[in-house]
Amino acid sequence: MSYEKLDSENTEKKDQNNASIVEEKVSVTQHSIKVNGKQLEYTVTTGTIVLKEEDVELGEKQKASIFYIAYTKDRETPERPVTFSFNGGPGSSSVWLHLGLVGPKRVLMDDEGNPVGPPYRLVDNDYTLLEQTDLVFIDPVSTGYSRTVPKEKPEQFHNVKKDIESVSEFIRIWTTRNKRWLSPKFIIGESYGTTRAAGLAGFLQQRYGMYLNGIMFVSSILNFLTASFDEGNDLPYVLFLPTYTASAWFHKKLPKDLQNDFNSAIAEAREFALGDYSLALMKGNRLTADERVALAAKLARLTGLSERYIEGTNYRINIHRFCKELLRDEGATIGRFDSRFKGFDKDQVGERFEMDPSYAIILGPYTATMYDYLRQDLEYETDLPYEILKSLYQSWKYEDYQNHYVNTAKDLRYGFMLQPGLKVIVCNGYYDLATPFLAAEYTFDHIPLPEKQASNVKMTYYEAGHMMYLHKESLKKLSKDLKDFIQNSV
Repeated sequence: MSYEKLDSENTEKKDQNNASIVEEKVSVTQHSIKVNGKQLEYTVTTGTIVLKEEDVELGEKQKASIFYIAYTKDRETPERPVTFSFNGGPGSSSVWLHLGLVGPKRVLMDDEGNPVGPPYRLVDNDYTLLEQTDLVFIDPVSTGYSRTVPKEKPEQFHNVKKDIESVSEFIRIWTTRNKRWLSPKFIIGESYGTTRAAGLAGFLQQRYGMYLNGIMFVSSILNFLTASFDEGNDLPYVLFLPTYTASAWFHKKLPKDLQNDFNSAIAEAREFALGDYSLALMKGNRLTADERVALAAKLARLTGLSERYIEGTNYRINIHRFCKELLRDEGATIGRFDSRFKGFDKDQVGERFEMDPSYAIILGPYTATMYDYLRQDLEYETDLPYEILKSLYQSWKYEDYQNHYVNTAKDLRYGFMLQPGLKVIVCNGYYDLATPFLAAEYTFDHIPLPEKQASNVKMTYYEAGHMMYLHKESLKKLSKDLKDFIQNSV
């Protein structure tokens, strides 16, 4: 391997104005793997790019150091596609898509998505997108090794607008330095990363004239109204229902006729949710006694919960309560990220689980392998903690969305206006209780687009959860769907 390093991360020196200067650090390494029997040789650039803003007195003022890992296939032309990848949170590093789906290495899990180990290890990823596109993994400010420079407050980047602007600026700088303006460009985001990706669709094209070929949404949430269980907002109860049905089906809690056919169960739940259930919730207190009895019976049939419990919820089942209630009689909880996984709490009478069991199974394997991979294979050395998932949700700011819900679907619509040929794929897990598939369908069904542009949006589904690539068969299908999408969008 050949590599190049600068002396140390966040090296500071004093300029003529005695201001602290943060230097960029880069490590370059050479690698190869076999994918589908063919040798794939590539270069990995691991490092930081410092974001700056114009300052009247100083000329340029440093703001933040953004950490990234870029994979470029050797001996390719600059016209090869490039894909920018990130996760969500807000507060998540890019590790999940990186080591779970997109990159040339992946965390070894069993076929269902359970960890193998400890100790944990990486294996060559036969499903990597590096076959079709170069890859750039971005850690937004306060995640991974990305930090604000000294004397700058990280909170200034912890809001919807500034997050989009800072990631856009990074993409512009990387594209310019690497002479990739003529490359087909894609974005892939997961969870809150889809919120960011939709925002980028408008901002990149409007601010920098950087048009995108396609956007890959993995477990999407663009309109927060669809997932906000607030008093007076009945929409989430409707949109989560089919995922409750899928979860109950997996754990064999449905009646025999539904249990015999997954697709029929989902179809019945979707039809009821968008029809009679929506109408019933709109009636509110005007529901008759007979209507209430029928509603409780139908919801019990589709969720595996008791009619008495459903009546007690006023026919509105909160997602956190569902994760605790479905297997309460077994003393078990189910995962929010992936309802296939079970956990346990200190007692059985609480309303919420103590920890999401589907998060617990991935935190250790992804953390350990990322630390080892960075220092051993990519030869990037620092003693900073790599912030895998730093919870910023409670402190995240929404200044541009005062008195209404975050909704970057309108930014995506603007992206279609600027680039009518934009292609979109929306990937959904049936067992995802964080960003349920019907909520994604609802969001995209309510983006006002001409028929031609609406036909450029493709929905795909997988028998797994939020991180559907944990499940081996879903990983295979998802990888093929994304590779086909990239090929058809260039």
